Amino acid sequence: MGWMLVGPIQKHAKQNERERISPEQHWYRTMATSAMDGVAATALRSVIHRVKQAAERSSRASDRIKVVAVSKTKPVSLIREVYDAGHRCFGENYVQEIVEKAPQLPEDIEWHFIGNLQSNKVKPLLTGVPNLAMVETVDDEKIANNLDRVIGNIGRKPLKVLVQVNTSGETSKFGVDPDGCLELVKHVTSNCPNLEFCGLMTIGMLDYTSTPENFKTLANCRTEVCSALEIPEEQCELSMGMSGDFELAIEMGSTNVRVGSTIFGAREYPKKQ
Repeated sequence: MGWMLVGPIQKHAKQNERERISPEQHWYRTMATSAMDGVAATALRSVIHRVKQAAERSSRASDRIKVVAVSKTKPVSLIREVYDAGHRCFGENYVQEIVEKAPQLPEDIEWHFIGNLQSNKVKPLLTGVPNLAMVETVDDEKIANNLDRVIGNIGRKPLKVLVQVNTSGETSKFGVDPDGCLELVKHVTSNCPNLEFCGLMTIGMLDYTSTPENFKTLANCRTEVCSALEIPEEQCELSMGMSGDFELAIEMGSTNVRVGSTIFGAREYPKKQ
């Protein structure tokens, strides 16, 4: 049975001594550590706790769910604070930002690029971030082909990618239509030897009005893809859920949640002149 982080008031009288002490010790240790940490590190611990709770509610193993700490517009010092708290997976939306930040931070960070990627930015991204672990936003054959070609030219190892699906139908959102998802996945797996297809990604409605439907659509796309490729659904990641809805996303099958402002605070965009 997996442990939840619980407070002492939540302990059950029927639990034996070992079961009573273990969660309490964990809880007190977490609180004590948080007192020494900065705000972002404390917020990270809260997010991890909420992830574990959501996983338990849906009878899933929390260690199968990855938290991508989205650090766009945030300074290197704040990312370092979260890194020092033990976190290693970070996400950025803009090529210029990730290329500037990555060299200033430890090499064991697992960087995810989660923004729209233009063809002319592919080479700067791949050469500027040697520890880029994944691009989550492959949404057409052109960008897949460019990634594949540049990776081959620079001789780096195959890159993990997710296919981005526009599950909300909004014209402002990037992503392949659900009807075209399987075709794009087949292109990546058949024609892009330098890309490793790992799963699907989506961004739900920003006002959350149709979020459950968006997440269900992505799960349906996974079912279709896995059936066609004859692979287990457990091998196909689902990147869905952000600060406002990551717990719901986990309960609906998400394996990657992208959490930014809940960890780092509200984003600070430069004022337009």
